[in-house]
Amino acid sequence: MSPARFLSLNPTSLKICGVVRAPDAGQLAALGVDALGANFWPRSKRYLPPEDAGFLHELKGRILRVGVFVNAAEELPLRLFEDELIDLVQLHGDETPDDAGYLRDAGIPFIKALGVRDAGDLHKAHDFGASAILLDAHAPGVYGGTGHTIDWDLARSFVEANPNLPVILAGGIVAGNAAAAIAAVKPAAIDIASGAESSPGVKDFEKIASLLAACRA
Repeated sequence: MSPARFLSLNPTSLKICGVVRAPDAGQLAALGVDALGANFWPRSKRYLPPEDAGFLHELKGRILRVGVFVNAAEELPLRLFEDELIDLVQLHGDETPDDAGYLRDAGIPFIKALGVRDAGDLHKAHDFGASAILLDAHAPGVYGGTGHTIDWDLARSFVEANPNLPVILAGGIVAGNAAAAIAAVKPAAIDIASGAESSPGVKDFEKIASLLAACRA
């Protein structure tokens, strides 16, 4: 799975975020899930210490591996990418377009997540030069994984206004509303953490099978 294929529109891709256990990661790949997210922010309930991330090596070429970072120094994303532990960087904090310059300069594909309250939060989306924009619920100091849903109408308007910028939809998506979210917003991908778990970091594969079916429908 390449970043370009993950971000194409047909079918909608599925990213399961907050993966911390090697067996879960392997099962996601075996099921055909498009991407997994490994959260390298130490304050996350789904934190994966970099020294414990070696299992990601074994998944190269089987599933897209996204490293999630919150206001991180440049060294960690660069090192994990160069060590071939991740294929794509996700900036999920308060990063500015200038902060993302090192990724653009290095030619490393990246996603910029935006916490969305209203249309004003979307004005600088193009300034990042990101491979995709992820729209999530506004969660100051928490940075995602809250299970709160964003305004799908606002997200759909952004998608329609930016046909050449892949959009990933996050925030409160669960098996029961995934199909409706996809139909309402038409994102390139959906990104689920809490909606794919039995507890933080412990994946629920019945939920994931339902989410995958919604994406493939």
